[in-house]
Amino acid sequence: MPASIPRVSPFTQAVVQAMRKLYPEKLADSSFDNTGLLLEAPYRQQHLKNSVLLTVDLTKAVADEAINRGDSVIIAYHPIIFRPLKSLTQANSQQHSLLRLAQEGISVYSPHTAVDAVGLNEWLADIVTCSNEFGNPGASKTTVHERSVITPIKDAVEGFEGAGYGKIVRFRTPQKLGDIIGRITSGLVLPSLHVAVPQSVTADKSQIKISSIGLCAGSGSMLNGLDVDLLFTGELSHHEALAAIEQGKCVITTFHSNTERLYLMTTMQNKLFPEIRKQIDASIKAGTWEQGLTMDFQIDASHVDRDPFEMVASHRKEW
Repeated sequence: MPASIPRVSPFTQAVVQAMRKLYPEKLADSSFDNTGLLLEAPYRQQHLKNSVLLTVDLTKAVADEAINRGDSVIIAYHPIIFRPLKSLTQANSQQHSLLRLAQEGISVYSPHTAVDAVGLNEWLADIVTCSNEFGNPGASKTTVHERSVITPIKDAVEGFEGAGYGKIVRFRTPQKLGDIIGRITSGLVLPSLHVAVPQSVTADKSQIKISSIGLCAGSGSMLNGLDVDLLFTGELSHHEALAAIEQGKCVITTFHSNTERLYLMTTMQNKLFPEIRKQIDASIKAGTWEQGLTMDFQIDASHVDRDPFEMVASHRKEW
């Protein structure tokens, strides 16, 4: 009697287990977030490759990309299912993408704030302090500083005791605002940033001294009220930025997802590969890996995922 076909892709199961090891779902902010396996697609044997597509947002273009590539699973940093669904219809563009992916057998996993808690904000802190190759390629050493978590997680998972949301960086020696801007544009590979400074500063704004930074990826509302010199985030509202500069602080924003995308393309991709390999090996030892299924796999970042906003100069004729 032939062996029964698994209901769920063995490779997708290995990917999900790997993500849960690296970014435990218990660390996500359950007060508002929706993380985990959001779409567990039926397994279509020999229909898809053992491949993962990383993206910040699961748009129609990204869904098309995954289908054309034949990926088994999409890891979408932002959850495509964020609020309770009362129906699944073709009229809603996000639901349409989910239905198409399910039809193709492509699953969707979202880690979101679990990544914020144990990786992404630490990586942003590395950038502003020159603690990695992205922050300042020409830097000879890390700027001396101390770090702390803005909102620590109570009862964190074993091995992740220092996890939490947001970071505060305090420099031993004040840094020039212009130097920090250079580190961020270099580290995030961006041509420009949004910068706000107190209106009392009219001379060379790049020379403003910064002794402390409050930072978080994405939306920076959690930074409001912090006793720091600079707020660094993806986005702040007009009134939040005004309130900050009225208090004598500076603000740097990048557009929401520009604080997140390169982390997926570099750090997450590099961490995920060996962890998936471990999970496949464990599955083989347990006898749950499908006989004849290749152990080879690949992980790629989406080529079409990007922030919905672009900076467009008036002299550009085409863009």
